Amino acid sequence: MTTSEMATVLAWHDALNAGDVDTLISLSSDDIEIGDAHGAAQGHEALRAWAQGLGRTIEPGRIYVHDGVVVVEEKTVSEAGEAGSAASAFRVVHDHVTSVFRHDDLAAALAATELTEADLTG
Repeated sequence: MTTSEMATVLAWHDALNAGDVDTLISLSSDDIEIGDAHGAAQGHEALRAWAQGLGRTIEPGRIYVHDGVVVVEEKTVSEAGEAGSAASAFRVVHDHVTSVFRHDDLAAALAATELTEADLTG
């Protein structure tokens, strides 16, 4: 586990929740991949469009890290105040997010990345 991978992902969440797309982009590689079960997109313009259309805040919870992969359990709150949960799997290289894939729950994110409870950070 490296502190920089966790710090990058936490800063990414902070920028996303603050609506600071410029910082979000600076924390992401030029060819970042953003995806979920419904499809994927690539690049800064795709990230910008996704972030601006998100319509919710995403608060990080438990974090799992192994070899550049970071899985974050997340609490979501829509603009209407509806709470939910999800998880995201990030790939971090040289302090930049190179991919983020949203999963319906933590179990799905851990299974997709092959991370386990042994990878849970303190």
